[in-house]
Amino acid sequence: SSKIRNVEVQSADGVAVLEDCIGFSLTRTISKVEEKLKKGVLPDCPDDDIIPRVGDEMGAEAQIRLLKAKLRVTQEDLANVVFECRKKDDENLNLETRLKDTEEENTRLQRTISLQQSQTEKYKILSQEANKKTEGLQQEITALEKVLQ
Repeated sequence: SSKIRNVEVQSADGVAVLEDCIGFSLTRTISKVEEKLKKGVLPDCPDDDIIPRVGDEMGAEAQIRLLKAKLRVTQEDLANVVFECRKKDDENLNLETRLKDTEEENTRLQRTISLQQSQTEKYKILSQEANKKTEGLQQEITALEKVLQ
């Protein structure tokens, strides 16, 4: 995702041109293809579907227009993918923040539970001691009642 964030889409002559940090330039690539077409040198890949079979019958200008149109569509697709990736990155950052907040809340609640459990144990012990004391006092009352009778 850091690589995608370094990608910028620029516009040149009505055609979006993608430039990234590696120095790749679609403008240079197009220029090279245009030069080859002007010289009459067609791409080395006869099976390449960039220019359909009817491209052999097209003139150089028509092939350039076709390639530019395909490039424009590809660049629009790329811009959409970059936008979606950035959107997903933002969503991931949001989810990571929520996860961190949830983990912090979980830690806080675990501490609260631990504190409450220790208090519960403390009160159980106090209750048991009070019950023992009550039993002792009950036995004293019973003994005193026998003495009074």
